[in-house]
Amino acid sequence: MSNSFDLGMLIFRVLLSVELIYAHGLKKIGIGVGEAEIVPNPLGLPDVFNSLFADAANLIFPLFVIMGLMTRLAVLPILAVTLTGYFVLHFHDAPLIKDTPYMYSLSYLLILFFGAGKYSLDYLIERKMRVQ
Repeated sequence: MSNSFDLGMLIFRVLLSVELIYAHGLKKIGIGVGEAEIVPNPLGLPDVFNSLFADAANLIFPLFVIMGLMTRLAVLPILAVTLTGYFVLHFHDAPLIKDTPYMYSLSYLLILFFGAGKYSLDYLIERKMRVQ
């Protein structure tokens, strides 16, 4: 793959994940808002699990994507939350409501399919393992 593709994937995954953390993750733990956001539970999961999973998907796993560490694996819980948001929580809502989980889902699917690129910890680890 070309250097421009790898640089593009670096910029894309970093900016996307920073935005996810800033716009959705921080408010789930009460940063930047008066009170922590109550996480919807459309699947009826145990409340503690649902909340921890959503918090991790919006705060912890995007950090892995930013670093390019276990990127494809880190994208899966993010996709679980965004696709649930789109197909379960907002599917019948107006397009201006459901476009956010839709765009996040498409974006993280792109990262899932193409990986983090050359400018990532995944690449460095893989390269080091090949040398050994």
